[in-house]
Amino acid sequence: MSAIARERFLVTGCAGFIGGHLLRRLIGEGLEVVGVDNFATGLRENIEDLSGKFDFIEGDLCDPEIAAKACRGVTHILHQAAIPSVPRSLKDPLASLHASATATVTLLEAARKEGVRRLVQAGSSSAYGDSKTLPKVETMTPRPMSPYAVSKLAQEQFAFAYAKCFGIDTATFRYFNVFGPRQNPNSAYAAVIPKFITLMMAGKQPTIDGDGLQSRDFTYIDNVVEANLLAARHPEPLQGETFNVACGQRTTLLELMDLLNEFLGTDIKSLHTESRAGDVKHSQACIEKISATLGYKPVVLFREGVRRTVEYFKNRAVNAIG
Repeated sequence: MSAIARERFLVTGCAGFIGGHLLRRLIGEGLEVVGVDNFATGLRENIEDLSGKFDFIEGDLCDPEIAAKACRGVTHILHQAAIPSVPRSLKDPLASLHASATATVTLLEAARKEGVRRLVQAGSSSAYGDSKTLPKVETMTPRPMSPYAVSKLAQEQFAFAYAKCFGIDTATFRYFNVFGPRQNPNSAYAAVIPKFITLMMAGKQPTIDGDGLQSRDFTYIDNVVEANLLAARHPEPLQGETFNVACGQRTTLLELMDLLNEFLGTDIKSLHTESRAGDVKHSQACIEKISATLGYKPVVLFREGVRRTVEYFKNRAVNAIG
């Protein structure tokens, strides 16, 4: 899709996994980009090679001055900043709330005052909670089961309210288990795919909470990047609407283990512990709404996404040795 006149994008959480990929895509398109991060979960190494290619602000979006500075002259915001972890929210609910809801309201206020055209933000599929209905449809009643899920749902509702009350166009994406290159495998709250890959490359057995039959709609990072750009440049108002971003398929963790063994050339079995509080058994998205509204379709499906991710971590290991 062709760019409209004078786009200047703000990427929040730009040193994080999703924010970093969005940053690289926008810079690659030759656009003006500003990024903000407080490094609560983002890594400096994710953006070191981009120094001088975008305007970087280090700070917390809960600070109105940081939010105002970040929004100055911006036309579009891709808001990814949060503490994306259910376990971490169970240990520190207030931090999860501030990183999602408080930071978002502060950012929305600054965006409104600066005349930003549109804010597209990261929601979470955790808003659906333990509903047994599959696939998950945006019209379902939310049933958040963790402080993280509650805080992301609050963030979603604030964006909707600002679209209705203050005229800043917004949209929220409920991401489903995003994975891909550059995802941090070393955090105590690491996403399952990079964590499993690095463990298995070291000959170690990954630990699965529960029986491994829990399933997720694993979504490769390129699909998320594409969805964000489609929403940012959509010609019609999005009016605070919420959209699922996923592939519309689900895979169990045991099936994931089989696929990783295939691509790694290993035969490693998983270890199992008790199921984790706040987790849901199955998750799968309906993507009809985003497809009809934005013309979205997955550009990389699960198997190919896993193959690319495995290759990234294998190449990184080789380069580290070299």
